[in-house]
Amino acid sequence: MTLPGVSGTTAATLVAVIGDVQRFPGPGRLVAYLGLDPRVSQSGEDAARHGRISKQGASVARHVLVEAAWVASRTAGPLRAFAQRVAARRGWNVAIVAVARKLAVIAWHLLSRKEEYAYGSPSRVRLKLRRLELRAGSERFQGRAIGLAASEAERRLERERAEQAETAYRRLVADRAAAGNGAGDANGARISRR
Repeated sequence: MTLPGVSGTTAATLVAVIGDVQRFPGPGRLVAYLGLDPRVSQSGEDAARHGRISKQGASVARHVLVEAAWVASRTAGPLRAFAQRVAARRGWNVAIVAVARKLAVIAWHLLSRKEEYAYGSPSRVRLKLRRLELRAGSERFQGRAIGLAASEAERRLERERAEQAETAYRRLVADRAAAGNGAGDANGARISRR
């Protein structure tokens, strides 16, 4: 729930579909299980061509991840910078599927390490948890929610932190592209050094 765009419904769906995360030895296996991996077409010694996603596995998990990716691509942070970078090369539909795949990879890492998302917004997480409590039948309080709503200073600080993370991501990609380390070349293909 600390990931941007992931609501209680999305989190519950992912946990139900994934089950025990230890059954996936790596994030690539989880991505393939969810059907977010690209199909590869290769014959003989020809270069491999990557196509559309395989769409194998639970379609409901793909659906909620894509919906979460739309929200994450509009929320300040590294995922928005990633979506904008991919959208500039390939268009928004491809970028959203790429963000959904990245959300699945991040979810695998967070679940396997039992950590929270480093760029998460504490006030948004509190709000998500409160909405989940209300859905579960918790008592409603009249008036302003004490301790739940973030102060203007806290929201400003979280927004600045998210924008700094987004800027840091953009700088990292630009530095790697300048050094030729495999990210951000003009046509989107990765550069490999031997």
